[in-house]
Amino acid sequence: MIGHLDLPTFTTVVAASPLVSMDLVLIRDQREVLLGLRSNRPAQGFWFVPGGRIYKNERMQAALQRIAQTELGLGAALAQGQVRPQWLGSYEHFYDDSFSGQPGVSTHYVVLAHVLHVPAGFEPPSRDAQHQDWRWWPLAEAA
Repeated sequence: MIGHLDLPTFTTVVAASPLVSMDLVLIRDQREVLLGLRSNRPAQGFWFVPGGRIYKNERMQAALQRIAQTELGLGAALAQGQVRPQWLGSYEHFYDDSFSGQPGVSTHYVVLAHVLHVPAGFEPPSRDAQHQDWRWWPLAEAA
């Protein structure tokens, strides 16, 4: 199962339509951004901000909290207001491949990006299986 969809259904969805997702841009001490080295397709082997897709019938706030928890272990901090998301904007990502690795199946994301400001010295409590490593990048270098 991928989210709420079985593998064949999700493959059909990815091949036929864009996915709506949330990206979490963690900024530490106004100087660094957290990027993860992707383990899986698409964007496998690239440094990227954490994020994930919104499920059918899932409210955006619930998706934001779920993704913050799943990817970074920050769901409780978000729910309690210790970390407050700020709207960054909407973006698109296009990839020639997809999670399935099937030839001819590309991925198109419509992304709702949010900034999460964290203090100096902050480290995420956890990391999900989609990322081999985390690294804090100077903002100018990451851009």
